[in-house]
Amino acid sequence: MTRTPDPATPPAPPADLWTGIDDLWTWLESNRAPDSADTLLVRVLKLSEEVGEVAEAVIGATGRNPRKGTTHTWDDVRAELCDVAITALVALRTLTPEPGEVFTHHLNRVRQRSLGDGA
Repeated sequence: MTRTPDPATPPAPPADLWTGIDDLWTWLESNRAPDSADTLLVRVLKLSEEVGEVAEAVIGATGRNPRKGTTHTWDDVRAELCDVAITALVALRTLTPEPGEVFTHHLNRVRQRSLGDGA
């Protein structure tokens, strides 16, 4: 049975980003279907859903849908962007037990490629 957290007592914040990501990954792993061979696929596809929610929030914040008008705020856009980042990092954690090392290595490569030798 899955325990629903009590919204009146939120969990303590994680010690750092990667502890928080690992906490979420652990929770997802403990609540997935036992025969779920497509876990990674679903976690990667979840990114598309989250990116779509960013697009919806931007359209809503700018009032670009004449049928709906302004339906979101820039705070909503920021929150949706955070959801994209969290979803991507949980998918990365699904691929490797060392997501922080993989991410840092890749970030350094991108920084070097973009900023050159001064990075």
